[in-house]
Amino acid sequence: MASHDKSFRAGETKGREDGPSDGGRERQGRGSQGQDYDTAQAAKDKTHESKDQSGSYISEKAGAAKQKASETAEATKEKASRAAEQVKSMAQGAKESVKHTFGMAGDEDQDRDDPPRYT
Repeated sequence: MASHDKSFRAGETKGREDGPSDGGRERQGRGSQGQDYDTAQAAKDKTHESKDQSGSYISEKAGAAKQKASETAEATKEKASRAAEQVKSMAQGAKESVKHTFGMAGDEDQDRDDPPRYT
């Protein structure tokens, strides 16, 4: 057991001799800390830059989507308006047809080219 203690202490002593002193650790720590700070700052800057790029990309795409939706809505409105006019015209034609069928059409409603009907 005594030989085991000696080898342990020999390694401990050697470790102390090879390691840096406290002042060296402080200098290394600040250097390492400085590098860590620089790395963190660079990562932060890159994150902000990426966020700005992402924000402008999303804003650009949202604007394009809004424009497309507006154009689609306008086209739909025009189509609905034309369809409403067609329905109105067809209903008017049906109304006139029914009037003529039942003999309820007035003189102003009859076409001038039709010969008079005698029954």
